[in-house]
Amino acid sequence: MTDLETRLQRLRALNAAIGSQDRELAEERADLAPKALASPKLAVQRDLNAGPEPTEHRALLAEISKESIILRRERPILAIRENKAELVFKDQADSEIWKQRLTDAAPALDIAIRAAGRIELSGAEFDWVGTGWLVRNDIIVTNRHVAEEFSEHNGSGFVFKQGTDGAMKAGVDFLEEIDNPDELVFRLLKPLYIEEEPGPDVAFFQVELLSGDAKLADPIPLAAKPGTSHGVAVIGYPAFDSRIPDVDLMEDLYGRVYNKKRLAPGAITAVKDGKLLHNCTTLGGNSGSCVLDLSSGEAFGLHFSGRFMATNYAVPADTIRSLLAKVLKPHAANRTTRRDTRVEVSHGPQDTSSTVQDHTIALATASVTIPVTVSISVGQPVAHQPSQPIPRRGPDITQTADLDGEEAAVADYRDRKGYRATFLHADDSDDMDDDDEANEASVALPEVTGEAAKDVLSFQYEGKAETALRYQHFSVVMSESRRMCFFSAVNIDGSLAKKTKRPSWRWDPRIPRAQQIMNECYGDPPRFSRGHMTRREDPAWGEPDIATRGNADSMHVTNATPQMQSFNSPVWLELEDYALGHARQDRMRISVFTGPYFTDKDPELYGVRIPLRFWKIIAFIHDDTGKLCATGYEMGQEADLLPEEEFVFGRFASSHVDGVIQTRISTIQARTLIDFGQLVAVDPLAGDNEARFDRSPRRIADLTDIRFVR
Repeated sequence: MTDLETRLQRLRALNAAIGSQDRELAEERADLAPKALASPKLAVQRDLNAGPEPTEHRALLAEISKESIILRRERPILAIRENKAELVFKDQADSEIWKQRLTDAAPALDIAIRAAGRIELSGAEFDWVGTGWLVRNDIIVTNRHVAEEFSEHNGSGFVFKQGTDGAMKAGVDFLEEIDNPDELVFRLLKPLYIEEEPGPDVAFFQVELLSGDAKLADPIPLAAKPGTSHGVAVIGYPAFDSRIPDVDLMEDLYGRVYNKKRLAPGAITAVKDGKLLHNCTTLGGNSGSCVLDLSSGEAFGLHFSGRFMATNYAVPADTIRSLLAKVLKPHAANRTTRRDTRVEVSHGPQDTSSTVQDHTIALATASVTIPVTVSISVGQPVAHQPSQPIPRRGPDITQTADLDGEEAAVADYRDRKGYRATFLHADDSDDMDDDDEANEASVALPEVTGEAAKDVLSFQYEGKAETALRYQHFSVVMSESRRMCFFSAVNIDGSLAKKTKRPSWRWDPRIPRAQQIMNECYGDPPRFSRGHMTRREDPAWGEPDIATRGNADSMHVTNATPQMQSFNSPVWLELEDYALGHARQDRMRISVFTGPYFTDKDPELYGVRIPLRFWKIIAFIHDDTGKLCATGYEMGQEADLLPEEEFVFGRFASSHVDGVIQTRISTIQARTLIDFGQLVAVDPLAGDNEARFDRSPRRIADLTDIRFVR
C-alpha cells in the first residue's frame, strides 16, 4: 500500500467512526453540497508528477481532500481569544451542528477556558511542557508525564527538580492566546502529588491565589460518573507534533498555529479499562488538557495520550476526584510503591476549606528512598543470542597527536553505494532500487529539515549536487557551520562481520579540507579524542576486500566528532551488538543512525564548538515479531569535562549525565530537526503520551533494560 493509500484509508476509517457514533453529523454529511467538497482549501497536494501514474495520484489526492474537509468540518479546532472560543463559522465546509452545540455551551465554556492554562518553566530545557487546569481554588491537575519534566520525589516528598541554576520554577499562564500578547501567569508553589506508574497519569500542584491584582478563575467541577457523550471538547495548547504521520493534514487543521490555547470538540466514544476514549483532535502539548462535557460544564476527564486520526485517552473525572480526596484528606490511605514503600498524605489539622494550606507528602519510613532508575526487562534475563559470538568492543575513539591525514583520489569513491534504504528487506540485493517500497522494511536515509537544512553541506560529485557522502555500507551528512556530521547512517550485517586492522585517519577529497576537522581540537589531553559516529567495526563486513574497505572508510574525519576519552560507556559501545542479538537470526541485519546534538550552548574549545550530547537510533526486523522496530538512545559527556575547563563550560545540570538513556525517536527528531520517517511510528516508546516535548527517558543501566517492543 502506498503512502497516499494509507493516508486515505486512515482518514476514511476515522470519518466512518465519527459518522457511526453521531447521527446528527452523519445526516449533515449526507446533505453536504458536492461543491463544498470540490473546492478544497487544504494543502494536501504534493509534487507527485514523478510517480509512474500521475493520474492515479491525482485521483487519490482528490479523495484525500474530500475526506480531509469532512474531518475538519466534524472535528474542528477553534481559536480562543480573550477567554472565549471564537465561534466564527465562515467557511462553507464548517458544521452548523457544531456551531449550535458550541453556542449553546458558551456559559460552560467561559468558565472552563479561564481555568485552563499552559505550564511554563524557567531554569529548564524547555520553556513550556503541557496543559493544566484548576480542580480546586488553588490546585491544578495535569499529567504525571508532564509533572516529571520538572518535579520528582526526593525520598521525603515531592519537589521541583534541579535546573540550570538551582531548582526549576514553574507557573501557569491562563492566557497564551492567538494574537494576544498579554499573559496571566500564576506561580506553581509546589508539587502536591504525582501518581506512580502504572497508576493513572495524574499529578497535582498548588498554585498561588493572586498574581498581582489578578485572582484565580473558578475551578472546573469534576463529573461524578463520566460516560460516553457526543458533545465534549478539549481545551489545551497543541504544539507542532513531529510524530504525526500526515504533516500536511495537521498543518491544515491547525492553520500552522501552535502553542496557543485552542478548543477542539468531539466525542467520548467509550469508557474502557479505567480510561475514557475520545476523538477530539489533539497534538503534543495537549497533555493535561481538560475534556469538558458541553451540556453540564463538568470535566469528564484529563487527556493524557493520543494517536493522530486514531483515538485519544483521558483519565476519568471520578478517578481524579478520588486521588484529589486523598491529597486533601488527613492521614489518607497509604499506597504501595514499586519497592513496597508506604506513601502517606497529610496536611494541617482539620483543614476543610477549598484552599490548600500546607500539603506535604512524605514517606512513612524516612530511611527508604525511591530510586529514579526505571528498568524495562525484555523477556528473560538472558536474551536469545546471535547465531555467532560478537566480540566486545573497546572504546571507539582515538587519542593521538596532530596528523597529516591520508587522502585518496576522488575517483576511488565511484563504487561506494553508501547506506541502503532497502537493507532490511528480506529480499534485499545490490540490484534492488533504494526507492522501492515493496514492503514496510524500507528505512530511508534521514533528512535534515527546517532551519537546519540550510546548514547541510552540499558538494559537486561527478557533475551532480550531493549532500550525502557515500562510503562502504554507510553514509554521512555534514554540517557546513560545525564541520562535523549531522549524522552517520550504517547498514550492519552481523553474520558477515570481519576482523580488520585499524588504518590511519584520512581526509575525504570530495569536500574541501576546510570543511573537515583533522586536528584543531584533537590530540593528547586536555584536547579531545576522535570519536567515531559509525563504529569502525560496523561497516567491516562482507568479502574480505569489501570489509577492509568499510573499515578504512570509517576512518574518514567526516565520521568523527570530539569526545572525551572516558565518554564511551560499555552500554553505549554494545548497543549495536545487543540489537543484533534480537534481529532476525537468519540475517542478523540492523541499520544504525548516530550523531551529535548541535545547540547554541555548545562551548568552543581549541577553535571548535564541542557537542555535549549524542544520540543513536537502531532499526531492525525483530526476531520475535517479524516486524520493523526502532529504538533511540542518548548519552552525554558533560561529566567527563576536565575541572580546569569549568569556567568555559559553566554549570551543567542533567539528570542523565554519565548514563545511557533510551528515549523517544520523536524527541531526537524534534531536537535535531532530522526527519526519521516511519521510525518514529515503530518506536516502542511512541504514542504513550502527549507532553509538548515527550522525552520519557529510560535510563539503561544494563542492556536488558532496553525495550524493543511495545
